Amino acid sequence: MSVPQKTVIVTDAGFAPAPERQVVALADLTADATAVDLAHTDDPCVLEGALDRLTLIRVAFPAFNDGRAFTVGRKLRMMGYKGQLLALGPVIADQYAMLRRVGFDGAEIPDEIAARQPEDQWKFRAADWQAHHYQARLRA
Repeated sequence: MSVPQKTVIVTDAGFAPAPERQVVALADLTADATAVDLAHTDDPCVLEGALDRLTLIRVAFPAFNDGRAFTVGRKLRMMGYKGQLLALGPVIADQYAMLRRVGFDGAEIPDEIAARQPEDQWKFRAADWQAHHYQARLRA
């Protein structure tokens, strides 16, 4: 039996302990579920009829150097998802600005990454995540 890994939620406000909640895998999604985990390889279009009732979607980042989950998150926002969207897994502080720019509300990271990259490093990245948003400058 494996012990669940402890995690930390990272937002613009800083670190917070991850709350206990009922999150199901995409394969186990029922009409009653309000929170789901997606893999970086899942097609977000399968959630199209469920987006209005979902309050939390976590998208797994299997490694900090695998960016496919950025696309999944962006597609969810483009489809109209308005609930909480979190990156899940070993993302690093340097990726925080891009997470926010594509639509993630924050990240849920393992405790060991939070220990290696303390809250002040994440807050530094959070302070100006909109500063270099080139698409907004092009639209102006």
